[in-house]
Amino acid sequence: MTSNLVVLDNGAGLIKAGIAGECDPTAVVPNCLGRPLSSKKWLVADQLLAPNEDLTSATLRRPFDRGYLINPDLQSTIWSHIFSSILHITPSLSSLLLVEPLFNLPSVQKSIDELVFEEFNFKSLFVADSPSLAHLYEASRRPEGLVSKSQCSLVVDCGFSFTHAAPVLQNFTLNYGVKRLDLGGKALTNYLKELVSYRSVNLMDESFLMDDVKENLCFVSLDVARDLQVARRRGKDNFFRCTYVLPDGVTHTKGFIKDPKEAQRYLTLYDGAPSSESGMEETNQLDIKEKPEDKSRVDLTKNEFSLTNERFLVPEMIFRPADLGMNQAGLAECIVRSVNSCHPHLHPVLYESIILTGGSTLFPKFAERLERELRPLVPDDYQVKITAQEDPILGVWRGGSLLASSPDFEEMCVTKAEYEELGSARCRRRFFH
Repeated sequence: MTSNLVVLDNGAGLIKAGIAGECDPTAVVPNCLGRPLSSKKWLVADQLLAPNEDLTSATLRRPFDRGYLINPDLQSTIWSHIFSSILHITPSLSSLLLVEPLFNLPSVQKSIDELVFEEFNFKSLFVADSPSLAHLYEASRRPEGLVSKSQCSLVVDCGFSFTHAAPVLQNFTLNYGVKRLDLGGKALTNYLKELVSYRSVNLMDESFLMDDVKENLCFVSLDVARDLQVARRRGKDNFFRCTYVLPDGVTHTKGFIKDPKEAQRYLTLYDGAPSSESGMEETNQLDIKEKPEDKSRVDLTKNEFSLTNERFLVPEMIFRPADLGMNQAGLAECIVRSVNSCHPHLHPVLYESIILTGGSTLFPKFAERLERELRPLVPDDYQVKITAQEDPILGVWRGGSLLASSPDFEEMCVTKAEYEELGSARCRRRFFH
């Protein structure tokens, strides 16, 4: 075990942990404990990702709720396992760069500082927020780009608990311009659970399974009215229908898509937007390739369910939260409000350097739909340019890895001695600008 600079992006859904200076984190693991039905033992972080682990109806315990740390003891258990079993570091010889949620409460900050300095005895701590690190990574990737030259961007972070639109200037997040949407990956998964449970099979307890369904089958619609009509068609004319097979606990412990080609058929509606005739031609070709038994027919004896309009109605929440009775603006309006909170001189640059980060931006057609929604709300003389990160889940961690490997990083940190002398609140002032 050696002295290291540890970078920890402590997300409510996934923890990304690794050593500063590396390209990718050593561990990307769920930030929770899980207990399978067949076991009395709680599995921690990476143990939940074991390929032979049956997590059907597993009980989950998360240290975070609605974006805030509510169970420091549970978080301590998860960190301890990561530091000792995955990173193999000695905290007392290491410094920590910790990524924290925006607008974290002072009481939560205090309990995190106690974990870092009193329980794990880290040498020093630096606390950063995700928008500034996403900006830093994007600027370093494109030194000649607008983000790097203007040192200014608007980071849209669609995380597990929240979605934030945050303006960043010279690597500092402008807190007065940050706008929050109380919707994240967890809310989308819960909505998908409700839709499927109401229409097909009760899957309200299957968090990991429904996450997999959401990540592999959901997409953002570019024309909701048309797609709703297509989703009502029967048989092969319905380009959205696909079947997901549930684990049976014997031959397979993970769910899977019954026919991956069938799941990709919706792309023919967007790629070149075929007319109804060409759509029918494709349908006929598919009919020829199919076996005599209809693959899209749901076989109740095989424990499977089919999805149609759920595939695009779930991500639609991010753009139209009001349709579900939420008193929230959609993402495009959220971005406009965030930009309008900043100085007018920054407006054209912010609209031209929108960076998408966070797992929920991985839905196909997400950036294209956002641009379509945003364009009518933005003045005509401003350009709108949206950049999706190379890997939206790891982008913030990579920014942290860059920052922690800079020469003056140690001077920016709060040391254990300073924490013991001044206390949490005084030390935290160093991270506010």
